[in-house]
Amino acid sequence: MASKPSKPSKKPATSKKTEATPAPALSDVRAKIDGIDRQIQSLIAERARFAHQVGKAKGKLAAAVDYYRPEREAQVLRMVVDRNEGPLSDEVLVHVFREIMSACLAQQEPLKIGYLGPEGTFSQQAVLKHFGRSAHGLPLASIEEVFQEVASGNADFGVVPVENSGQGTIQITLDMFLTSDLKICGEVELRVHQFLMSRTGRIDDIERIYAHPQSFAQTAGWLRANLPKVEKVPVSSNAEGARRARGSDDAAAIGGESAAHVYGLKKVVMSPIQDDKDNTTRFLVIGRSIFPPSGHDRTSVLVFIHDKPGALFDVLSPFARHGISMNRIESRPSHHAKWEYGFFIDLAGHIDDEAMKQALAELKQHSAQIKVLGSYPVAVP
Repeated sequence: MASKPSKPSKKPATSKKTEATPAPALSDVRAKIDGIDRQIQSLIAERARFAHQVGKAKGKLAAAVDYYRPEREAQVLRMVVDRNEGPLSDEVLVHVFREIMSACLAQQEPLKIGYLGPEGTFSQQAVLKHFGRSAHGLPLASIEEVFQEVASGNADFGVVPVENSGQGTIQITLDMFLTSDLKICGEVELRVHQFLMSRTGRIDDIERIYAHPQSFAQTAGWLRANLPKVEKVPVSSNAEGARRARGSDDAAAIGGESAAHVYGLKKVVMSPIQDDKDNTTRFLVIGRSIFPPSGHDRTSVLVFIHDKPGALFDVLSPFARHGISMNRIESRPSHHAKWEYGFFIDLAGHIDDEAMKQALAELKQHSAQIKVLGSYPVAVP
C-alpha cells in the first residue's frame, strides 16, 4: 500500500527530464548575434552623427582641444558603470565606451597627447586608457619635454606619472609644477604588471637585465630571490630596456607586455614579478585650462609656506573647518627662498564648490602663495 502513492510523485520528475528545453542550434545563436551586431553598429553610427552635431552647435572652434570636455566624458562613463548589471565587468564596458567616444571626437580632429616615450611604455598605456586609440600619441624623451610640448601648444594634453602605490611620488613631476603654469585636467590609475622578458625565454641564459629604476624598485624582492647575481642596468624607460635586450640572448628586460610586442621580445620568462600584486601607478593629465565640475572631482593645490611654528596647521585647518577631505599631501623645497616649502595637496571637490572657495579664501590669510594646479574628474576604473 505504501508503494502506490510513491509512483505518482516520480512521474513529474521523469516528465521534466523529457520536457527539457533542447539546446539551440549554433546557426540560430549566431544569427541572433549578427542581428545584435547590426543594431550596435547602427547605434554607434547614430551616436557619431549626434556627436558631430554637438561640434557644429559649438560653432567653429580653433582646434580639436576646444571640442574636448573631460567632465562630460567622466559623467558618461560613470553612467555606464551605474547601469552595468553584467556579465561584462565595469572595466571592460568603460573601455568600450571610451573607444566609442574617442572615435566620435576624432571626427573633428584627433587630439595630440604627449607622453614619456618611447612607444611601449606604461605612460603610453595610460594615454590609451584615458583618451582611446583614436587620439594621436606623441612619445617624448622626458617628463620635462611633455610639459614643454603642452605649454607650447604642440600637444593638446600630456600624460605624466605622479605616484606609485608601492614606491611613492615621482618627484620630477611635482617639481615641474613649481614653475609651470599648466593645469591638471584629469587622472588615470593604471594597474602595472611587470614582466621579465628575453629573446630566448630561458631564465638560465640571463646575465643582465635592463629596466627603468622604478621597475627595479617594484621588483626588488623577486630579483633578490631569483636572480641575485644578475647585473641590473638602469635605462630611461622600460621600452628602451626592451629595445636593448632584443639584440642578445643573455639579456632580459622588465616591463609591460606592450613593450615586448613592440620590440620583439616575444618570450616571457616570468610574469608578473612585481612585489606588490596591487601595483598601481597614478598618472596626471596636464593641459592649459581648468574644466567645469563633473560631479565627482578632485582639486590639487600648491601652497608655499615659510618654516615657522604652526605653519602646516594653518594650511590644513581651513579645509577641516569646511568639511573638505584631504586625499594626499607632499612637501618639496620651493626653490624660491631658503627654508620655504611647497606643499602639494589633493582635496575632494572642485574649485567652483562653495566650500572650496571659502577654505581657499581663509588659507590666503596664512600662506605666502597659493597656486591651484587643477580641478578634475576622479579617475574612472
